Amino acid sequence: MRQKIRQLIPILFILILFSVSIIAITSELKKYSIESVWLYLNNIPRWHKITALLITILGYGLMTGYDLLGFIHIRQKLASFKIAFTAFISYAVGNTVGFTAFSGTAIRYHYYGLWGISKIKIAELIVFTHVTFWLGLFSVSGIVCLLDPLTLPAVIKLPFKSIHPLGFIFLGFVILYFIASVTIKHSLKFGDDEITFPKPIISLGSILVTAFDWGLAASVLYLLLPIHTHLSFIGFFGVYIVALTAGFISNVPGGLGVFETVMLYLRPDAIAAPEMLGGLIAYRLVYFFVPLIVALILVVIQTWKSKH
Repeated sequence: MRQKIRQLIPILFILILFSVSIIAITSELKKYSIESVWLYLNNIPRWHKITALLITILGYGLMTGYDLLGFIHIRQKLASFKIAFTAFISYAVGNTVGFTAFSGTAIRYHYYGLWGISKIKIAELIVFTHVTFWLGLFSVSGIVCLLDPLTLPAVIKLPFKSIHPLGFIFLGFVILYFIASVTIKHSLKFGDDEITFPKPIISLGSILVTAFDWGLAASVLYLLLPIHTHLSFIGFFGVYIVALTAGFISNVPGGLGVFETVMLYLRPDAIAAPEMLGGLIAYRLVYFFVPLIVALILVVIQTWKSKH
């Protein structure tokens, strides 16, 4: 009986991932006309689509750097392929389905536990990936907020109009983090396992991964915007980072998400609202749904191999 239950667990795992993913996709696409999505996609130059897909592959490959650095931090050894596989599945599902703290955590516990990593060490790795993500968020966003003169739209419910105060706040958190990483020397012990504060060099590596990660993600959306505009990538990256940051710190009522709303409000006059919206839909298809489909296929293949 127990053997049968163990055999059913991977199958249930796949069904749960697939069901939640379908719900997320349906919820996202029901806001728009599917015909208009395909019409806009057909009007995007082919080489833009191909390049966007290639950058997406590179971007998700770079995301595995969070977990690779995490394994250095927790001082555990596991084949790089297995780490990359688990990290890709975690981010592909988490980015699309949402609730990354839960979906990514469940995936990491499932696969890393399957490959012999203790629960304590997996927990430490998960904490590391989340902490370093926010560290990268505050670092990159803080610098952009200080350098970029953008003003937040009134629809974003914040107590200030300029983004400059956000820069000082974010970088203040980063400074406090590095002070703690240097001054906190003691560790927590759980039996034979030990949890320590990440070394500054590892944290710096995570910031670099975040910067390149967001740069690649912004490049995908940039390629999918109308080609007749004269919008420099540097100027666009500032808008992208502000929108991405706003998505984590504020809630906007209505059908669109915070990220899409800010992108629409901060878009240059040369880009019409329908064009920006079409680019955002194409971006979600390329950067979120395509990796999700690949991830689900990989999960099926991995499960089939483990049973044979």
